[in-house]
Amino acid sequence: MAHQAQEETVQLVKQIFRTYLKERNQRQTPERFMVLEEIYRSDGHFDADDIFFNMKNAGTRVSRATVYNTLDLLIECGLVQRQQFGKNQYYYERSYAYQQHDHMICKECGVVIEFCDPRILEIQNLMEKIHDFEVEGHTLHLFGRCNDREACEKRRESGDKIKSMKEKKEA
Repeated sequence: MAHQAQEETVQLVKQIFRTYLKERNQRQTPERFMVLEEIYRSDGHFDADDIFFNMKNAGTRVSRATVYNTLDLLIECGLVQRQQFGKNQYYYERSYAYQQHDHMICKECGVVIEFCDPRILEIQNLMEKIHDFEVEGHTLHLFGRCNDREACEKRRESGDKIKSMKEKKEA
């Protein structure tokens, strides 16, 4: 059932992207849609090179420039969000039909821990009422340090940076 829901989402975002490109007289190339599909069939955060190498390893012929340009278009049309967790490293994530979540980032090893707390939505709704304002989205990044110094050091050495909500629950 989850697979079917994912496929329905993929078809829906492809239609949204198709309409977006058509309205702006942009070309609807197969490569752009392959990048979109790669993103929406993957989990969590990724950088442009992750997408490029995943597609290349799967035998898809796509250039790095196409990946970067498509990411920019997907951000413009609201299907992908760009996050900057480090000084100059950008990560991307799907933004259509996925649960709002926020991030904690370790300043030592760079690990990113996703979390979701419904109280943040409650605060957002309250701020809208108090300030007569319509929030269209938000990002929250909490910076600090891992308490488990040994695990932090291992992550820093291995380069493993992303820790999803699911992984956190299993730990």
